Amino acid sequence: MEDKLIKDIVYNVEKVIIGKRYEIYNLLKGILANGHILIEDVPGVGKTTLVKAIAKTLNLSFSRIQFTPDLLPSDITGISIYNQKTMEFEFRKGPVFANIVLADEINRTSPKTQSALLEVMEEKQVSEGNNTFKLDEPFFVLATQNPIEHEGTFVLPEAQLDRFMIKVRIGYPDSEDECKILETYRNREPLLELLSIASTEDILSLQKKVREVFVSKEINEYIVSIVNATRSNKNLLMGVSPRASLALLRIAQASAVIYGRDYVIPEDIKENAIMVLSHRITLSSLARVNNMTNEDVIMDIIKTLPVPRVKKNV
Repeated sequence: MEDKLIKDIVYNVEKVIIGKRYEIYNLLKGILANGHILIEDVPGVGKTTLVKAIAKTLNLSFSRIQFTPDLLPSDITGISIYNQKTMEFEFRKGPVFANIVLADEINRTSPKTQSALLEVMEEKQVSEGNNTFKLDEPFFVLATQNPIEHEGTFVLPEAQLDRFMIKVRIGYPDSEDECKILETYRNREPLLELLSIASTEDILSLQKKVREVFVSKEINEYIVSIVNATRSNKNLLMGVSPRASLALLRIAQASAVIYGRDYVIPEDIKENAIMVLSHRITLSSLARVNNMTNEDVIMDIIKTLPVPRVKKNV
């Protein structure tokens, strides 16, 4: 039943986002693993539309925050306003009080406002004065940023980057798919016609199933060997944290569920290592001189480490 639901979700989103099945599956992995997602790509490839399509397909509440230099932390989390009738302060909830929050162009606002998301992303709550407001589950922040244009932007601090479970790219469509896009969008708007095919309970149930996926001792050791290799690599100034190890574990479990398994295999680790780890490392001068990218370093590590043999959990 879960396998059919996952396929139906992907097929439904494909009515809006054409030719990007692999990328849709990657976003779905992050959602099933209960993690936040950073989408980094050039303008116009469908980042915002993809997030809206997923929110509508899953029947989850959705809010979009356009990040700008003058955005304040209270514009995100909410603010207390004095009520003259009751003579008390009332908290007006901000746009983070939704199941899916799209932080559009997150690197265009100040570090102070970016940091307002840290507690929300990590603790899934908002603190205001002496009060703490819990967010409804499920809760995800899907943030976008442009990797090319840096004028008027603020670099995301490592602490905030580390809160994103994965970083994904959408990329340009190929010629055949772009022709399909022109035909599909010629005289209608598919997003407006999209129907919801899942529910909050479905997503919470799938997340629970992900946590129950069996992970062998060999897989745990394989994950640790990968993250340790980033901490002693000559091409890196900074390796990844234990939070990255947990993120890779969760994404591997989500990948297993998507492929219809109740246990993790090494391919689940290898397939997802780049999108989990690449945004968490810092290149050394040597790597930059050799024109290496973050993805190149992670790929080299994966290629050099022995792959364990893992038996199915019986």
